[in-house]
Order: sequence, then structure tokens, then C-alpha cells
Amino acid sequence: MKRLLFIRHCHAEGQHKDSPLSKRGNKQAFELSNTIGNLSFTVDRIISSPYLRAKDSIKPFADRANLKIETDTRLEERMLSNEPIDDWIDILEQSFHNYLFKLPGGESSQEALNRANSVINECLNDANYQNIVIVTHGNLLALMLQRFQVEFGFHEWKSLTNPDMYLVQKIGGEFLVERIWDKNV
Repeated sequence: MKRLLFIRHCHAEGQHKDSPLSKRGNKQAFELSNTIGNLSFTVDRIISSPYLRAKDSIKPFADRANLKIETDTRLEERMLSNEPIDDWIDILEQSFHNYLFKLPGGESSQEALNRANSVINECLNDANYQNIVIVTHGNLLALMLQRFQVEFGFHEWKSLTNPDMYLVQKIGGEFLVERIWDKNV
């Protein structure tokens, strides 16, 4: 049975790619490690966004499981615009309703999903690994989950927490999606 464990990074000090985890985020990373370690299956592989907050979120588990953290730029946070946006939440909502919409210098939902899907497809087609952790960012995570759960959209994105974790399992010919992070750390 193929399993993908999608994780949104823990609480961080900021949004820059080199923003470290906050004190709270470091505590969450250790709780995340415990949660993954207590699952009924063993993780084979970890793939993470290269952003510091993503790598540091999974590092305690990687150390515990003696697994290498592979970084993949296709899991980076989606860029809405290269300019500051005052009404970014409205722009983000619009991008969930129109996958081709994008601002100058930004990335459309479709473009972000295309790069994310290439990671997912590689994972699903790789017979060497059965249980893979994928660590990314909120907007990209929501787009990735929509592939398996069509109704996952803007409102579901708004309910994501830092961290968050979803298990996607292929059972027979169908994918089942289950949120398995429910802690308020």
C-alpha cells in the first residue's frame, strides 16, 4: 500500500526562505516527530522544501529515524507576486477559483500544482519507497491535497494549522485522505 504523508511546516519566525522555526515551532517539530514515530507504518523517505522552516520541521524525525532529508525546489512556497500585496488573502482566494489567474511576477495555482504534481507522480510511481513524507507550505499543500480530495479549496486552506499533517493512502484503486494532526502545540 502506497502512503504519502503531507506535512505543512511548523510555526516560523517569518516567511523568508531562511526564516527559522520559532520557539513554539521547535517544540512542534519534536511533537511532530513523536506523532510520525507512533504511526502504524515506517517512513522510507523524506522529501522537503529547501526552505529552512520546512527542513527544520522534519529534522527531529529524520534524526530519530536515521533518514536523509532530500530537498526539492518543486516543494517551495508558491509566489503570489514579487511585489507586496495589500489584499493578498483576496488574491489567494481568487487563485483557488481561477487556476490560471496570476499577478505579474507571480505563479498561478496551475503552475504551482504542475510542479507539485511532478513530485507526487514520481513518489507514486517509485516502487522503491512505500511510505513517503513530503514537507511543504500551506498554499502548495492545499493545492496538492485537492488532487486527492476535490473539495479541498480556499476555505480548507484557511483551516490549515502550523504544522499540519495529512495521510494519503492508496487502497485498491482509490486514494483516502485523512488529517492526522490534531494537536494544539
